[in-house]
Amino acid sequence: MRTVKTASGATAVQIVYSSHRGSRDIEHLGSAHDGAGLELLKAAARQRLAAGQGELDLGLAVGAPGGPLPITASRMGHLHDALSRAYDVLGLGRAAGGDEVFRQLVLARIIEPTSKLDAARVLEEAGLAAPSYATINRRLPQYAKQAWRRKLSAACAAHARLGRASLVLYDVSTLYFETDTGDGFREPGFSKERRLDPQITIGLLTDQGGFPLMVSAFEGNKAETKTMLPVIQAFMTAHQLPDVTVVADAGMVSEANQVQIEAAGLSFILGKRIPEVPYVVAQWHRDYPSEQVPDGHVFTQRWPAGPNGGHRDQVIYYQYRHDRARRTLRGIDEQVAKAEKAVAGQMPIKRNRFIQLSGDTHTVNRELEAKARTLAGIKGYITNLAACPDGTPITAEFVIGAYHRLFEIEKSFRMSKSDLQARPIYHRKRDSIEAHLTTVFAALAVSRWIEDRTGWSIRKFVRTARRYRTIEIQAGDHTITASDPLPADLNEALDRIHHLRAH
Repeated sequence: MRTVKTASGATAVQIVYSSHRGSRDIEHLGSAHDGAGLELLKAAARQRLAAGQGELDLGLAVGAPGGPLPITASRMGHLHDALSRAYDVLGLGRAAGGDEVFRQLVLARIIEPTSKLDAARVLEEAGLAAPSYATINRRLPQYAKQAWRRKLSAACAAHARLGRASLVLYDVSTLYFETDTGDGFREPGFSKERRLDPQITIGLLTDQGGFPLMVSAFEGNKAETKTMLPVIQAFMTAHQLPDVTVVADAGMVSEANQVQIEAAGLSFILGKRIPEVPYVVAQWHRDYPSEQVPDGHVFTQRWPAGPNGGHRDQVIYYQYRHDRARRTLRGIDEQVAKAEKAVAGQMPIKRNRFIQLSGDTHTVNRELEAKARTLAGIKGYITNLAACPDGTPITAEFVIGAYHRLFEIEKSFRMSKSDLQARPIYHRKRDSIEAHLTTVFAALAVSRWIEDRTGWSIRKFVRTARRYRTIEIQAGDHTITASDPLPADLNEALDRIHHLRAH
């Protein structure tokens, strides 16, 4: 469209457009001596230009002043949908009876772990309708009940598909509180972080992949070795399991604890302390006095139960690793060197296992040094299993491999403490602490499932997915939905979450 001057000086409008034959046509629509006439000509021109085309009426006034359209909603749609998908696949929604407050607390714990009061802010930033703080406080006593946690545990056990011969991993950790006085639950005790603050002891049971099955809280001064059997027995009773194979570190098992495990009829694979040089190791050194133990060599010592007592036969495997020996021998060299200097009066006498006191005389315990060097690089594993889960005879490779799966439960503890910030800093009452641990347990289950499906750490997944939001724009009477384009790797990760095919 263009305006031209006629011979008389009037303004005329010409429409220039391409016909369907490809030729250019010029149509003289008339002249306009005033603004109204010009607008009529422009309207006719628009009709000609839009001939045969549909119009999208957004309800915006023609000639309205320009400006950005308002965003009426913005949410972390991809992240929320993925976490909710995991929550539902694990059966946590059914186990919680459709409680949406609990779901939101679990998702908020994964998105940005913070206090219950601040959880509303996290949910609102994610674009979700957050429950009020009063509502959360009303629901916490329900989440603290053991019956509630047992339902979640049952959902996790069903997902793990545990059977009679299933391996379960057990370990404990501690969570400290910033308070000076104990209250019967929060009490000072042995702390892996070497803290003197009141604490609680957390016992975690997982499957062999580190997927959480059960969490329990104990008094902070309760011995770690006394937590394992109650947790395992409660889990087996709740899920009607006749037997499971417990895998635990040597530090978790005292002599009395092992006797109780055997008396309970449980199968086990346990790390074994080696206070003395085992007979099979000493015999090997006598047979090959000038040779180095081969890297990876396994010594096997069978331990028959005997006719009385009702216990099962046991097998102890002692494995030698060169790298383990190198690290241990370096530590022994450093300690012996300090002991020698202390005995010679060249440095203060401090706690050192190689210093022997006899009356007023301090000497270096060479006998203990020789034993420590002989045991360097050797680790013990004990089991009462007669066969592997597939029915084949038990092997050293299976026992040692199962024991080394304990790194998975250590990973779960690290996730709960760092990514999910499990330490209940803002809680004082036991019910609140128990409810908090229930939320963390469910969040850990969702996180481990996401990691298993995507191959990403939960931290990477949350950090990446939260950047891509879904927004709604109001354009007149219409609402337009838009979203950021996803990178290929995130799109693939989301596809693995929403489409449950093998990976």
